[in-house]
Amino acid sequence: MKIPKRLQSLVDEGLIDEVLNQLMSGKEATVYRVRSNNEIRCAKVYKEAHQRSFKKAAQYQEGRKGRNTRRSRAIEKGSKFGRAQQEEAWQSSEVDALYKLAGAGVRVPQPYGCFDGVLLMELICDDEGNVAPRLNDVGMSAEQALEDHTEVMTFVMRMLCVGLVHGDLSEFNVLVDDYGPVIIDLPQAVDASANNNAKDMLLRDVENMTQYYSQFEPSILNTDYGHEMWSLYEKAQLTPDTVLTGKFQHSTDSADVGGILDEITAAFEEAQEREARINDTFEEE
Repeated sequence: MKIPKRLQSLVDEGLIDEVLNQLMSGKEATVYRVRSNNEIRCAKVYKEAHQRSFKKAAQYQEGRKGRNTRRSRAIEKGSKFGRAQQEEAWQSSEVDALYKLAGAGVRVPQPYGCFDGVLLMELICDDEGNVAPRLNDVGMSAEQALEDHTEVMTFVMRMLCVGLVHGDLSEFNVLVDDYGPVIIDLPQAVDASANNNAKDMLLRDVENMTQYYSQFEPSILNTDYGHEMWSLYEKAQLTPDTVLTGKFQHSTDSADVGGILDEITAAFEEAQEREARINDTFEEE
């Protein structure tokens, strides 16, 4: 096929030997099947910011640490340089996440590097060499749904153990090969400790996967892995070896509104008394 403009520089530099075909085009990138280093891999070409339809990107970028203060200041100012740096950070975050998650025991594609806005990585295939389907295109037995749902929950837990939340996990961001689920699409992954939306995103990720697998095994709806793992995470009790139960006891205690108001009133009165004492001191002087 004709070499796409965004891939031409990688062909010129010998990083890609041949562009075979386009695999898909999504909200954030277009993915091609390529030959690289005598292997069949995929090239993910990120769309520019004005072309992406990824919603509320600012929520995902909250808490991300810049590599240097100059970059951070430029991004905050929204200058041309800053926008370019923000794009680079958005793209490199997926490479960083892939390396980190692979080391944490999460099944993700192996990355080979990000060059000029193009991520080269492993092409997930079945044993016959066919491109692995997305989870939303796969049917399964109730037993398989239970097994795969548990495995995905383990992946989500291990992600959280290294401080990451996928943030956009669904049946469209999971591939299925002959060995089970593979997590993909991570440029929006958030820092669990620095992003105020991390808990909500984690719970949404878990809910999305639970709802999908429950169509094959309804009992999966009775699990609550999201609250369980987040509670353990907040207590610093979550480890890669934690055995999750899928159960969580929500507090039934209602908020003591009266007690809270009494505390506020007491604090206000104490502040007034302190101010009065200060004024009295000045008057005496």
